[in-house]
Amino acid sequence: MPDSTQPTDADAQQPADAAVPETAEASTDAATEAAEQSAEAAPTAEPSADAEAAAPAAAPTGPTMGEHVIERGLGRVDAEGTVAVQDGDDWRVVGQFPDATPDEALAYFERKFADLEGQVRLLEQRVRGGANAKDVAKAASHLHDTVVQASAVGDIPSLLTRLDALRGELGQLEAEQQAASKAELDEAIAERTRVVEQIEQLAAGDLADVQWKQMMQKVDLLFADWQRLQKDGPRLPKGQADALWKRFRDARSTLETARRKFFAELDASHKDVRTRKQALVEQAQALAPKGADGIPAYRTLLDQWKAAGRAGRKVDDALWAQFKEAGDVLFAAKSEQAAVDNEEYAANLTAKLALLDEAAPILQSTDRASARDALIRIQQRWDEIGRVPRESLREVEDRMRAIETHVRELDERHWKSSNPERKARSEGLAGQLEDAIEKLEAELAEAKDAGRRAELEAELETKRSWLEVVAAAG
Repeated sequence: MPDSTQPTDADAQQPADAAVPETAEASTDAATEAAEQSAEAAPTAEPSADAEAAAPAAAPTGPTMGEHVIERGLGRVDAEGTVAVQDGDDWRVVGQFPDATPDEALAYFERKFADLEGQVRLLEQRVRGGANAKDVAKAASHLHDTVVQASAVGDIPSLLTRLDALRGELGQLEAEQQAASKAELDEAIAERTRVVEQIEQLAAGDLADVQWKQMMQKVDLLFADWQRLQKDGPRLPKGQADALWKRFRDARSTLETARRKFFAELDASHKDVRTRKQALVEQAQALAPKGADGIPAYRTLLDQWKAAGRAGRKVDDALWAQFKEAGDVLFAAKSEQAAVDNEEYAANLTAKLALLDEAAPILQSTDRASARDALIRIQQRWDEIGRVPRESLREVEDRMRAIETHVRELDERHWKSSNPERKARSEGLAGQLEDAIEKLEAELAEAKDAGRRAELEAELETKRSWLEVVAAAG
């Protein structure tokens, strides 16, 4: 007699794969679990000797069917508690539940069928939910073996039919999943290839003229893309993944090598510039005793500073502060000297302004000789007065220059009008124009044709214009 606390059937164990349903099948899972709990709650426990006597039992060689008491659906039970299920035209004994009512015995094995049907339904739901076809196929095969000899009462053939149909669907699902997986893999390879090609394009560029900060930011972004694709995308075949990574790594190594070379050369250049600028600072500081007289030499040093190049921002700023400070000393001395000069030359400014007011009428003069004599007297007194403050120098010099320009223009006009050669040329040309005008006027008086008259009038107008120009020049 078997242990009264356990079923005597061979297919009570649920397939391992059915215990990991997809999210969409949680409700069916719960129903299945409830069915299992209900089945396990069948009168198989042994709280007492009386309960043990009432538990299902099976003979070592399997129970045989006696005269049945109840037949319900596809199951029947005899007076000894032996339960059978209809299997085609025959009846197959599935177990025994002695010392229980026929209804209780039959209900127990019907619950076993309900549990199997729940497992089939769960697999169907997983297929509809797009679960992994290989995993579902493995579970379906195990469940099929269980259902074939199931110790349960119900429409076993219908479950087998559903499982066979399910396995047919799984073949198509597996093909679709393989195609989708291949497409996903192809896209993942293409995406990683695009990342590799971008960094290779950067590495193939002119690396002698590169803003390395921006360049390495681009490299970091491409590496972040690579890591994201590696983490979120499908796993690539090792050979392809290794080949793509080698290309990426080689391109990045090329950029890193060029960057290190650039900064090594830049450091060497900065060192040379730093040495030269330190020497310029020392030379500028040595000009301090010369005061304002050292400014021309300082400006020469400033030109050399600009041509020296850069020594790095921090070093350059520090050296420039020292160089500028040396220049400030010179310009401060110049400002002090200018202040002294301004005080000394203030009276000269007043005298020159008065002299300019006195010379102003020359600007209105048209008499060349008198204007020149007046200018000569003004210039003599101008030189005798001496220097004026620097900030007023431009003002007084501009006013004096205007007077000198006016007198020079009077001289030029006089020379042009009195030049014998020019005068002779002018008079000769004027005579020719006058003769031509007289001839044209005579022709115009005799001309009858309107077209000819128009030509003569136009030519006559031109000759008269020329004559006016020649007369004005003479």
